[in-house]
Amino acid sequence: MLDWWREAGVDIIVDEEPRDWLRPAKAPPPAPHPGSTLAALPQTLEELAAHLLDAEFSAIGPQRLVSAGDHASGLMLIADMPDPGDVEAGQIFSGETGYLFDRMLAAIGRDRASIYLTTIAPGRPAGRMDADTAARLQTLARHHVRLAQPRMLLVLGQQASAMLLGEPLAAARGRIHHLDLEGTAVAAVATFAPRYLLKQPAAKADAWKDLRLMLEELTR
Repeated sequence: MLDWWREAGVDIIVDEEPRDWLRPAKAPPPAPHPGSTLAALPQTLEELAAHLLDAEFSAIGPQRLVSAGDHASGLMLIADMPDPGDVEAGQIFSGETGYLFDRMLAAIGRDRASIYLTTIAPGRPAGRMDADTAARLQTLARHHVRLAQPRMLLVLGQQASAMLLGEPLAAARGRIHHLDLEGTAVAAVATFAPRYLLKQPAAKADAWKDLRLMLEELTR
């Protein structure tokens, strides 16, 4: 039960009601952050990476990771945040989680060099994030997908699903989503985060179904 709540984003009791780190309570479907415009956002992937490394985000310190892989590969994967130990290891999904992740990629004929991997938050929050920062990261994540223009987006985990697809993971799985990102259309599939599969190996069969659905759409 504790593992389930941890995957849902609850790590510390600070209110009468639990809240996600990266999403304000009762958040509306994903929408541009108030006051932001396309012109005000970074205009290239390089500028966006520099912004995520240098900008101030509440509860996120200077220890951060940015995207890795080939944005021209056609397949973009996005999770909520780096796992514990990722920053020290220098890559998203390291250690045992990374080993499982690499096996997942191999199962679909890919490796880290032939995907584009990123996270919504560039680092692990030390505490609960304020609503304004969560909304800002949501806007940047959606803009990130728009800049990368993948043929397929694989959304990993509960919080990433809520922020990018506007639905909890349980509702988002099992079908193709079609995102309209300021005129850029992107197909997306949601599945479990590798850290969850490491703790709940019984879910691997369902994750494989999600990967097969993604492959069918990607090769269509």
